[in-house]
Amino acid sequence: MALALPPGGRLVACDRDPRPLALAREYWAKAGVADKIEERLGAASESLEALLADPAQHNSYDFAFIDADKKGYRAYYEQLLRLVRPGGVIAVDNVLWYGRVAHPEEADKNTAALQELNDFLLKDERVAFSLVPVGDGMALCTKR
Repeated sequence: MALALPPGGRLVACDRDPRPLALAREYWAKAGVADKIEERLGAASESLEALLADPAQHNSYDFAFIDADKKGYRAYYEQLLRLVRPGGVIAVDNVLWYGRVAHPEEADKNTAALQELNDFLLKDERVAFSLVPVGDGMALCTKR
């Protein structure tokens, strides 16, 4: 999961596994942007709650990207709506889930969670919702 602030701001990278962060750290250094990235190791919900504990963080991020445990997507989305500014975008990865979301009879817990999220996002009047059918599907939610 990642959040981005306006120019001069920072990127907040959240992951529960230290290995991807270590790999990413190498590339951030090569790109010369390591000083602009704040790492948060731990559960995404806890990282987001820590950000939400500071009212100055509310409505201050331009962009958020969700690619985490699928059953937690809806909760992360709700947290991120409080952090992303009006006009900001929340991108949600894997919303087509290998095409399984179109087959309710085959739904495991992850598929069911993504089906419910897609249904919810389509009706959520707090955002303008677009589904981009590229790869495994990406939902783009622009906060109103």
